[in-house]
Amino acid sequence: MSDTSSSTPAPLVLDVWCELQCPDCRTALDDVRALRARYGDRLEVRLRHFPLEKHKHAFAAAQAAEEALEQGKGWEYVEAVLGRVEELDRRGEPLLVDVARDLGLDAEEFDTALVDGRHILVVDADQAEGKAIGVTGTPTYVIDGERLDGGRSQDGLRARIESIADRLLA
Repeated sequence: MSDTSSSTPAPLVLDVWCELQCPDCRTALDDVRALRARYGDRLEVRLRHFPLEKHKHAFAAAQAAEEALEQGKGWEYVEAVLGRVEELDRRGEPLLVDVARDLGLDAEEFDTALVDGRHILVVDADQAEGKAIGVTGTPTYVIDGERLDGGRSQDGLRARIESIADRLLA
């Protein structure tokens, strides 16, 4: 049995309910980057999938993000796809594979993953959990059990997250 009293405390978790075809989620990346810079390893930012029906490539993009995570470049992939939201709208799955290739990931494996559906259960589980806790749009954040909805407006959300994080990490 190991002594855990001297171990580093677990980081505070910020769940980011996101969808990769959402322009608001692209805008929210600035807040996510700022939070990472401010808190470093003390804050674990977790991507949670919430593909919206109005975006026809969002479900495939969520699966592709899971494949990127498996290949070691999850957030890098997410940021690259969100940076090309309008192109994803036009090109769909071929863009998802191209982004993987551009990042040096195994693009053939992405193509296969999108066909065989190996990540569908993760995406479905995230979406079901999001619905269960009241997520209706993206981006939505959950920190310390508090849901902060950025689907209508992101004004002030980063400050609210920082306030909660500062209190919990003090």
